[in-house]
Amino acid sequence: MSFLGSIVSKILHPFGGGTTSADAAPANAPAGSTTTAPTESAAAPKAGEPVDVEAVLNGMAAKNSQTLNWRTSIVDLMKLLDIDSSLSARKSLADELHYTGDKEDSATMNVWLHKQVIKKLEENGGKVPADLKD
Repeated sequence: MSFLGSIVSKILHPFGGGTTSADAAPANAPAGSTTTAPTESAAAPKAGEPVDVEAVLNGMAAKNSQTLNWRTSIVDLMKLLDIDSSLSARKSLADELHYTGDKEDSATMNVWLHKQVIKKLEENGGKVPADLKD
């Protein structure tokens, strides 16, 4: 599964099920790519209701031993979701999201990635607080 698909699945579908445009594995993914195990950090939303992204992530953060600033940091967001947050992983996520800037300028890329991930969460049925929107 793609990095974006993993992020979306862990936040919007923490108990499995449901599909989003981000769920599809990229063409170069090995056959049989699967999602990671669902988390138990949030109550399952009622059918048809948007998932409260802030509530899900705050719930996960409350149970995490590290203090992670998921609201502004793509690295912390990925760590909170137990997804590889290395520079190479973030560059791969940037490729998935068609980042056209300089990937060697990681600070600028990271800000852009965070905004794009929040945007994709909203596009895939997440309820995103106004202060996180671009």
